[in-house]
Amino acid sequence: MSQRDPIRVFVTHSFEDSDDYLRVFEYLESARNFFYRNCSAPDQRPASGSQDALREQLRAQITPAEVVIALSSMYPAQQDLLLFELNYAKASDKPVLMLPHFGREPLALKAFQGLVDATITWDERALIDAVRRQA
Repeated sequence: MSQRDPIRVFVTHSFEDSDDYLRVFEYLESARNFFYRNCSAPDQRPASGSQDALREQLRAQITPAEVVIALSSMYPAQQDLLLFELNYAKASDKPVLMLPHFGREPLALKAFQGLVDATITWDERALIDAVRRQA
């Protein structure tokens, strides 16, 4: 990892910025000597808005990533979309790091079994170390 070869990161989203989504990038930006490229683009919601179009756009964003950071805060409202992103990441042999909803304990859901490589806490160093290790 260097400025010329940054780690490519995808953060799960439902085509909108959430507090947890933005917080991930605050943590990544504040790390010293850590270079990354954001592959996720929540502002690129397909015009048609169909499930197939949403999924195709997510596939295009996840494919170049080296590591996927999953936000469990998406689960209550966007369960299907989050599980699609996790399943596609695993089918593409991408490591998945799960972050709990900020300020809460991690969710131990059966739906996540086999889809998550590591669950980490909201700690800048833990996040950066996990991304480096998995990428």
